Amino acid sequence: MSAHSNLKAALWMAGWITSFMVMSVAGRAVLPALDAFQVMELRSAIGFLMLLPLVFLSGGLSAMRTRRPLQHMGRNAAHYAGQFAWFVALGMIPLAELIAIEFTTPFWGALLAVAFLGETLNRRKMSAILLGMLGVLIIVRPSVGAVDPGHVIILAGSVGFAVSIVMVKSLTGTESAVRILFWMLIIQSAFGLVPAIAVWRSPPAELWPAILVISFTGMFSHYCMARALAHAETMVIMPMDFLRLPLAALVGWVLYGEGFDLFTAAGVSLIVAGNLLNVQRRSVRPAAMAQP
Repeated sequence: MSAHSNLKAALWMAGWITSFMVMSVAGRAVLPALDAFQVMELRSAIGFLMLLPLVFLSGGLSAMRTRRPLQHMGRNAAHYAGQFAWFVALGMIPLAELIAIEFTTPFWGALLAVAFLGETLNRRKMSAILLGMLGVLIIVRPSVGAVDPGHVIILAGSVGFAVSIVMVKSLTGTESAVRILFWMLIIQSAFGLVPAIAVWRSPPAELWPAILVISFTGMFSHYCMARALAHAETMVIMPMDFLRLPLAALVGWVLYGEGFDLFTAAGVSLIVAGNLLNVQRRSVRPAAMAQP
C-alpha cells in the first residue's frame, strides 16, 4: 500500500490529465485518415509492447497470471465499446462537449452499483444523478433541433465506461494495476483484431509519431490514475480530474477554433456540481482504472 500523499496524488493526476489531453490532440490528427477500429488496435498492440518493461519490473509474466479471466474479459468488452465510442465521437463534436458528457460516467456507475453491487441510492446520489442528466440535456439541447449523433455516441460510451468501472472495483481486490493493464491490452487487442483487419489501411509515414503518442498516452494515463488513487482518497482525486474540462475548452479553441457557448458552460457546471456532490464524504475505495 502506498503512503498517503496528496502532493504525490496531484503529480500523478497531472500525468493523467496531460496524457489525456495529448492523446485527444493526437487522436484528432489520426482519425481523418484511419478508422477508429484500426487506431484502437494499434493503440493496444503498441501499448502492450510499451508496458512490457513495467511488467518485468513487477515480477515478469508469471506475476501476470490471473484466476479471474472471465471478469477481465467482461470488463474489457465494456471498456472496448466505450473506448470505440469515445474515438468516434472525438471526430464529431467539440472536445469540451465530449469530455463534459463523458463525466456522466460516475452517474451511470452509481445506478449500476445499485442494481448489481447492492449499494444504496440515497438522496445525495440521486440529486447528483439528476444534476448530471440536466447538464447533459442543456449541452445537447434536443428541442433546438436534431441531436448531434456525436452526443448520443459518447453518452453510450459513458455507459460502457461505467460498466467497466463497476467490474474493475471488484478486480482491484485481487489484481494489481499492472496486471489489469496487462490483460486490458491483450484482451482488447484480441477483440479488435478482426474489425481492424477489415478496415486496415497502411498508415502514412507522417502519422506514425501521432500513433505512437496515442499508444503511450493511452497506456500511461491508466497507470497515472491508478497511482494517484493509491496516494489519496477518491474525493480528493476526482475534483482534480475536472481540470480536463477547462483545458479541453482551451485546446479546442486554440487548435480547432471550437466555441464554448453559455449553454455548454451551464451544462458543464451542472455536471461538475453533480460529480462534486457524488464524491462528498465518500469513503476510500480501491483504485479504479480510468477511461478512455
